[in-house]
Amino acid sequence: MRDALLIVFIFLSGCATYRAQPIAPAQLAQRFETRSLASGELHEWFARELGHGVGPWPPARWSRQSLTLAAWYYNPALDVARAQWGTARAGIEVADAIPNPVLQLPFEYTIPNPGPGAPFTTGPSLDIPIETAGKRGYRVDQASHQSESARLNIANEAWKVSAQVRDAMLALYAARERVSWLSPKMDAMQQIVAMVRKRRAVGENAGPDVDAALAAATQAQADLASARIAQQEAQAQLATAIGVPEAALDDIAIDFDAVATVPPAPPDADARRNAMFDRADLRASLADYAAAESALQLEVAKQYPDIHLGSGYTYDTGTNRIAFGLAGITLPVFDRNHGGIAQAAAKRKEAAARTAALQDAILGDVDRGVARYRSSLDALPIAEANLAAARRQRDSEAAGFAAGDVDRVTCTQAKADYASSEIGHLDAVIAARQAADALEDAMQRPLPEDDALNTARSAQEWRK
Repeated sequence: MRDALLIVFIFLSGCATYRAQPIAPAQLAQRFETRSLASGELHEWFARELGHGVGPWPPARWSRQSLTLAAWYYNPALDVARAQWGTARAGIEVADAIPNPVLQLPFEYTIPNPGPGAPFTTGPSLDIPIETAGKRGYRVDQASHQSESARLNIANEAWKVSAQVRDAMLALYAARERVSWLSPKMDAMQQIVAMVRKRRAVGENAGPDVDAALAAATQAQADLASARIAQQEAQAQLATAIGVPEAALDDIAIDFDAVATVPPAPPDADARRNAMFDRADLRASLADYAAAESALQLEVAKQYPDIHLGSGYTYDTGTNRIAFGLAGITLPVFDRNHGGIAQAAAKRKEAAARTAALQDAILGDVDRGVARYRSSLDALPIAEANLAAARRQRDSEAAGFAAGDVDRVTCTQAKADYASSEIGHLDAVIAARQAADALEDAMQRPLPEDDALNTARSAQEWRK
C-alpha cells in the first residue's frame, strides 16, 4: 500500500498548476489609450514582418501598406484569430494523448478466515487500455486539419482588416478632396450672392435671381459641412480599423497615392485563378472537409473494440497471486457504431456542400467584380472629358473677364462650375476605386500586385 501511494505521489508531482489571470477593464482601457503609431514595439513588428529594417521611424508618410501592418499589430480581431489557432493547436496534443492506465486498489475482509494468513484480500492492479484500428491517428489527423483551418482563418481575418484600412483610407481621401473643392465653390457662390444683391440694389437683377443665387450658395455650404463631417467620420473609421485611438492619427501624414490609383482590370482567367489560390477562407473550408473525413475514419474505426490489459498483485488471505491477461474487451453485439458513422458521413457531405457553395459564390463575385470594374473604368474617360471641358470654359471666361468681354458674375460662376466638375470627376474615380476594392475582396489580392503588402500578408498566414 505504501508503495502504491508513493507511485501516485510521483505521478501527481508532475501536474500543471493553475495560475489566475484576471482581466481589469480599466487596465485594458488605459492600454488602448496609450497605443501609438510611433511605438518601438510597432517598429520591431514592422522589421520582423517585412524582413528588413525600417527607417526613419516613424515614417514621414504612412501608406496603405504601413497602415495595414499597424492594423495587423493592433487590431483585436487578429488577436482573437491567433488565440483560436492556439486553441486548435492544443487540440492536437489532446488528440495525441495515450489513454492512461487505471490503478485499482481493492480491499476485502473475509469472515471466517479461510486461509493461513491475515483475513483480508488486497493488492494493486492495473487496467491498461490499448486503442485499436488507428483511432488515435485519426483523432490527430482531425485535430491537425482543424488547426490548419484555424491558421488559415488568421490570413482571412488579416485580409478583412486590411480591407477595412483600405476602405477607411478611401473614404478619408474622398472626403478631403471634396472639402478641398467645395471650399472654393462655396466661396465663389457667396461672391455671386454678394454681386447679385448689389445688382438688385441698383435694379439690374430681379428678386428671383437673388433667391436662386442664395439657394445655390446655401446648398454649397451644406455640401461642405457634410464633407467635413464625412472627413471626421472617415478618420475615426480608419483609427478603428487600425485599432488605435483617433488621436493617434492627428499628427501623421497619409500617402493616398495607392488608394487613389485606378489600375487596369485583370483578365478574367487571372482573376479566377487568383481567387482560387489566394482565398484563405476557401482553403480553410477544404481543411474543414479534410477534418470531416478524418472524423468519419475515426467513427469507422470505433467499430473495432479497444483492448484492456490487466496485470497486478493480490494478497489473498495468505496466498500471493500475480495476474496477467485481458481485463476486458467490448463485444460489438448490439451496436457497431452505425449511428456515429452515419452522422460523420452526413457531416462530411455537409462540409463538401459548403466548400462547393463557397467556391461558386467566389467565382460569381469575381465575375461580377471584373464586369463592374470594367464598366467603372469605361466611365472615367467621360468624366475626364467633362472636366477638361469645364477647365476650358473656366479659362475662357477668365480670359474674357480680363479682356472686359465677360462680367464678374459669369467668370465667378465658371469657377464654381469647374469645382463641381472636379467633384464629379472625383466621384467617378472613387466609384472605380470602390469597384477595384470589391474585386480585390473577391480575389483577396491587392490590385496591382503590392509585393511588400503580400509578403507581409503571407507572413501573417504562416506566423506561429
